[in-house]
Amino acid sequence: MSEAAEPEASFASTPLYLQLAATLRRKIFEHEIGPGEALPSERDLCDILGASRVTVRKAIEQLTDEGLLTRRQGSGTFVTERIEAPGSQLSSFSEDAEARGAESDTIWIMKSRGQASEDEAQLLEIAAGAPVIRLSRVRLAGGEPLAVENATVPADMLPALDAVDSSLYRALESSGNRPVNGRQRIRAALAGPTEAGLLTIAEHSEILRIERITRRADGRPVELTRSAYRGDRFDFVSELRLP
Repeated sequence: MSEAAEPEASFASTPLYLQLAATLRRKIFEHEIGPGEALPSERDLCDILGASRVTVRKAIEQLTDEGLLTRRQGSGTFVTERIEAPGSQLSSFSEDAEARGAESDTIWIMKSRGQASEDEAQLLEIAAGAPVIRLSRVRLAGGEPLAVENATVPADMLPALDAVDSSLYRALESSGNRPVNGRQRIRAALAGPTEAGLLTIAEHSEILRIERITRRADGRPVELTRSAYRGDRFDFVSELRLP
């Protein structure tokens, strides 16, 4: 009997703002408040939930820190819209954005020529010190920074640095080196200070680290890309089938 009552007692001892945050979180997960939908004002939430404005504000701050809510200056607080990215489809950030009807953009950090490190050479199956092109950029959709991408490509795959504008894959396709398959690893991580600054998120926010290696039809590696995607905005979704 006492064991069955324990969870309720534990919840009752939880600070009120966390109880309120849990209630709002459930409403978001169950789509009672849909993606992109505005929350009622703090005053209205106080009336609806019977809580003080301080409690409501702390609950909203908690969910904002978790990435579930987004504050828009002068407009209010909204449920964060998440992006479902295809986890089993070989496409570029630009192509994915276009498929969603969003306008993509790029802030370039670096375009340079260099020599492959031992790590890069092993993954790209080229000699250490072989010429490569390195591309680092922040990817935006709808004006919002969503990912940091760092790509290394064998130099003979791209005839010129200026060939890459918004889409690396289109530049590779124009030189006859479009990848047709690949493999990527996704793991959860926390944003370091540089990534947080580039993505305009708090340091130690959740991000998704993605390492992708793609190949041409003849099996030769084309691209090694290491990316950091905002964990509060992206879900990578794959369809599952029986083998």
